[in-house]
Amino acid sequence: MEQLKAPVIHDGFPLIVEFSNEPKENFIKWYQENKPQMDSALLESGAILFRGLDLNNLGDFEFVMSSISQKFVNYIDGFSPRTKLTKNIYTSTEYDADFYITLHNELSFSNKWPAHIFFFCVTPAPHGGETVIVDGREILKKMRPELLSEFKEKGVTYIRNLHDGGGPGPSWQQTYETESRETVENFCKNGNIEFEWKDDQGLKIIHKKESLLAHPVTGEKVWFNQVDQFHPCHFKTEIYETLMELYDNDEESLPMYGSFGDGSRIENEKIDEVRRTIDELSYPVAWQKGDLLLLDNVLVAHGRMPYKGDRKILVSMSI
Repeated sequence: MEQLKAPVIHDGFPLIVEFSNEPKENFIKWYQENKPQMDSALLESGAILFRGLDLNNLGDFEFVMSSISQKFVNYIDGFSPRTKLTKNIYTSTEYDADFYITLHNELSFSNKWPAHIFFFCVTPAPHGGETVIVDGREILKKMRPELLSEFKEKGVTYIRNLHDGGGPGPSWQQTYETESRETVENFCKNGNIEFEWKDDQGLKIIHKKESLLAHPVTGEKVWFNQVDQFHPCHFKTEIYETLMELYDNDEESLPMYGSFGDGSRIENEKIDEVRRTIDELSYPVAWQKGDLLLLDNVLVAHGRMPYKGDRKILVSMSI
């Protein structure tokens, strides 16, 4: 093993820990020795970018993750299109390259979400493709008090209509990584998730959640929801109109639907204001090959800018 060179640390958001073409074995040793400091830094910053690592492919990422983290989270109950590559490694969201993915905390709508997310850059896009991040603590400070109070008091409801293998969006089998109805029902019952099997063999899922969350370690309150991604105004006008024709003008029958916790509709203008507030605070992380980005998934939300060319980012989630 080559002699480990001490990294240069740059304060900011994200905190950058910069190495000089460091082999993965050296990085693992350094991380394990400095884990208490990194844990503290993550609670303060919410995001740490490890740069200058000699990491090149899925095998390198899997080796690093298996060495520095043990308790992994599968993407069960998720809705983003992604491919499971190994037991604990997924592709990042596979939406079209020209699609802007709004900022969100991973699986914040579910009953179980990862505490930490690791993103690994195999191939940075030649144009665009930045991962944008935002501190949920700062969102609360900036959001208009009246709007924040309404979300805080009412909470949010997420509805998903999952088909049985033919239709828009993921099937229930893809969502829960199983062909067993019993497994799905047990997951929902254990998580206090409302569910209903439909006549067309599809599945209706209802999550009722708070809009804010207290961090389990620091107790800090953060904006922790992704109701804007479930809201009908998330669709482009022509897509929305087509879907409404397909689903008999019933928004709650769409593949995804988000409302206030009491079931009342969230006005489009309020969703737009939430997005503007978050976007104004967001910071783009421009990828370099071999980058490893660690996020506290409660403190920090993430999204993706559109891009051109090839882009390959891998993801692993842990508790």
